[in-house]
Amino acid sequence: MNFMKPLLILFSILVLTISQLFAQDKMKIIVAQDGSGDFTSIQAAIESCKCFPDARITISVRNGIYHEKVRIPSCNTCLSIIGESVDKTIISFDDYFDKINRGRNSTFYTYTMIVEANDFYAENLTIENTAGAVGQAVALHVEGDRCIFKNCRILGHQDTLYAAGQNSRQYFVDCYIEGTVDFIFGAATVLFDNCTVCSRSNSYITAASTPKGKPYGFVFRNCKITAVKGIAHAYLGRPWRDYANVVYLNCELGDHISPEGWANWANTLRDKTAYYAEYENTGPGANPKKRVSWSHQLSREEAKIYTAKKILSSALPSERGFVEWTNIR
Repeated sequence: MNFMKPLLILFSILVLTISQLFAQDKMKIIVAQDGSGDFTSIQAAIESCKCFPDARITISVRNGIYHEKVRIPSCNTCLSIIGESVDKTIISFDDYFDKINRGRNSTFYTYTMIVEANDFYAENLTIENTAGAVGQAVALHVEGDRCIFKNCRILGHQDTLYAAGQNSRQYFVDCYIEGTVDFIFGAATVLFDNCTVCSRSNSYITAASTPKGKPYGFVFRNCKITAVKGIAHAYLGRPWRDYANVVYLNCELGDHISPEGWANWANTLRDKTAYYAEYENTGPGANPKKRVSWSHQLSREEAKIYTAKKILSSALPSERGFVEWTNIR
């Protein structure tokens, strides 16, 4: 019996090692906190994936609250993370500026999830930063190109969604995004389709830092711009950098949007260079005649350039490429 016990232990270790090696080549991986899947943590599942795979790898995440910082590094391209249900598949963490304490750039280490890889796809996930109203605390940080988020909830307070990357194109469809100060910010080209954007304070929704010469920054189409009870003076955006570019088209604006619509960044001349525009928005917050003089109300002809293909397919070799990346799973 004493001889058999070490053999059984060795056999168990061998089986576990072999199963993990096979998991590295799996194209479909399951994460479940109860141990019924391949992994119990999302990050462990990501780290098991083959780098630069020839075909898309899908990680299916079963319901649960996953208290972890999740990083999709640049080598994990063509990765999909799909939750069981948007309300019950939750990735949660609580880092914030002062807690990180890495100096003036601490904001960029506070993320709950960071996506550095291209061709990433997420669906049915809640990604939240639960630090509260304690300063900068990013929930989702995206730098990869051709990244899609469908039916996701992005929750936080200040700096909830960092849409980064000067050459990054991102697509959010049927998502819910909420926060307080500058809670959608960054340099990426981003199309928000049929999303709900909720302000939790009398502050600014966007703080774009669009690079000079880039034709599109943040584009909101057919979105609902809402607020929690008691919010009465929120702005559609203010320019984080000189050439901030933000457009709202056919959106429903709540009565919490200030008549001026837009604000300049304090003590700057960015109102001379930023591009802020609207087209046929509706609701009590749509006040085209009261908007700041340096914003624009688009004509029908001007609005025609804001198609998904034109916004998201720039620099792609063909229309086929656009269709392929906007339909990934």
